[in-house]
Amino acid sequence: MPTQRGYRQACGVARGLDIVGERWALLVVRELLLGPKRFTDFQQALPTASPNALSDRLRELADAGVVRRRQLPPPGNVRVYELTAWGRGLEPIVVALGTWALAAPPTAEQLFVSADSAMLTIRTYFVPTERPEAKLRIELRDHGPAGVFGVRLTSAGAEVAHEPPDEPHAVLITTTDALLAAFGSDDLAGLVADGGVIIGDPEVVRHLVAGVRVPASAEKYGTSGPGGRADRRER
Repeated sequence: MPTQRGYRQACGVARGLDIVGERWALLVVRELLLGPKRFTDFQQALPTASPNALSDRLRELADAGVVRRRQLPPPGNVRVYELTAWGRGLEPIVVALGTWALAAPPTAEQLFVSADSAMLTIRTYFVPTERPEAKLRIELRDHGPAGVFGVRLTSAGAEVAHEPPDEPHAVLITTTDALLAAFGSDDLAGLVADGGVIIGDPEVVRHLVAGVRVPASAEKYGTSGPGGRADRRER
């Protein structure tokens, strides 16, 4: 981070903001929590950020040791960005910030939810049970290929990855809005009414959406998680 933009204070909060306090920096970190991304992936996930702003943030985060660049081997053969081990230490901070902000009313401009942001809601707020482990493939069709994920439900929580599992117990094809609106409910009727398609065992899908319990602080404004948006469906 350039010196002229630093706070020049020794406290840890100020030092942290010197590293990740610039606009888009923490959202870049958020987008890397589920795995590496290409520059074009950031452009899709953060559509209102200019290419120059994204380039600046990625360069600054790399210089600070939060992010590193890596060249994928063939057949990928593309450059990706990923969090360093130190950078991954920001996850509880990003999650805590998102949870804290649930108590703030959303504005009309807060309309877009990235695919990774929606899936982080699952990883953050899924309440595990003693039910048998289950694997799902989730396709958020409004995000195209970037919206395909694998989810594994265990007694310890929900594991989320960009790679879909082999032989999933269920496949859910839906939109981001419909998925966010379904969280916390054990009734799949609304999800299906919103155009959701369930292939395989619907009980696995029910277990997933019912188990995502967004904190009560969000209920006042109908928000949906660390990167969620207002739920416009009345329940």
